[in-house]
Amino acid sequence: MATLWLQRFWTWRPRTLSARLARVGLWVLLFYVLIALISPLLFGIGLLPDVNTGLENEINAPPSLEHWCGTNRLGQDVCARTIAGAGVALKVVVLALTLALIVGVPLGMLSGYFGGPVDRALVLLMDTVYSLPVVLLAVVMAFLLGQGLLNAAAALCVVYVPQYFRVVRNQTASVKAELFVEAAQSLGAGPVWIMRKYLFRNVITSVPVVLTMNAADSVLMLGSLGFLGLGLPAVVPEWGAELKQALTALPTGIWWTALYPGVAMFILVLALSFIGEGLDAWVSGDEARP
Repeated sequence: MATLWLQRFWTWRPRTLSARLARVGLWVLLFYVLIALISPLLFGIGLLPDVNTGLENEINAPPSLEHWCGTNRLGQDVCARTIAGAGVALKVVVLALTLALIVGVPLGMLSGYFGGPVDRALVLLMDTVYSLPVVLLAVVMAFLLGQGLLNAAAALCVVYVPQYFRVVRNQTASVKAELFVEAAQSLGAGPVWIMRKYLFRNVITSVPVVLTMNAADSVLMLGSLGFLGLGLPAVVPEWGAELKQALTALPTGIWWTALYPGVAMFILVLALSFIGEGLDAWVSGDEARP
C-alpha cells in the first residue's frame, strides 16, 4: 500500500496553486528531514555542535568562509546549531503529534460510538482543555513537567489531543448512523470489531489535514517554549532558545545569531502550512487525487 501511494505521488500532476505549493512544501520537508538525519554525521558531536576555540575573535564572529553563519556569544557555530535545531524540532513535533493521535483518536471513537455518560464526560473534559489559551496551557504543562525532549513533547501533546478528539468524535457519530454499521450490529458484531473494521478507516481520512496544520503550529509552539526558557535544556540547540540568546545581541549589531534560526523556523512552518492547504484541497475534492 505504501509503495502504491509513493508511486502515485511521484506521478501526480497538481493542477491548482494549493496543490503545487503542497508539493513544494513536501520537498522542503524532505530536505529538513535529510539534514536532520545527517547533522550528527556532519558534526560528529550529537546535539551540541560546539566550535568554541577559546579565542576572543571566535566569539560573536560575523559570517565568514570558516563560519558561514557566524558564531554566537559562546563561540558556537550558528550554522551548525541551526541545522542541529532542525532535528530537535522534528523529533519533538513527531513525538508530540504521535502521542496526541494515540490519545485523541481512540477517545474520539469511543465517545462518538457509545455516547451517553461516557460521551458527556469526555466532551466536558476536552472542551475544558480546548477552551484554555493554547500557549498558556503549553507553558503551564512544560513548567510542571520540567525540561526534556519527552516532557516538551508531552506538553505539546496535551494542547492537540482535544482537536483530534473533536474531529474523530464527530466523524464517528456520523458514520455510526450509516446502514452498514447498523447491519453489522444486527448481525452480532461487537463494538471493537465494528470500530476497527468500519469506523476507523472512515474517520481517519480527516486526520491528516489536522495533523499537518498542527505540525506547523507545534513548531512555533516549541519555539515559544524555548524562547521562554522552558521545554528543552539550554545546551540543546533549539531555535526558540537560540532566538532568546540572540535578542540581547541584536542592539549591538550582531544580527546573524537571530537571522538564521528564525529563517529556518519560518521556512519549515511555511512548508508544513503549504502541505496542509494542499491536503485540505485534496480531501475536499478541489484537486484530483494522485
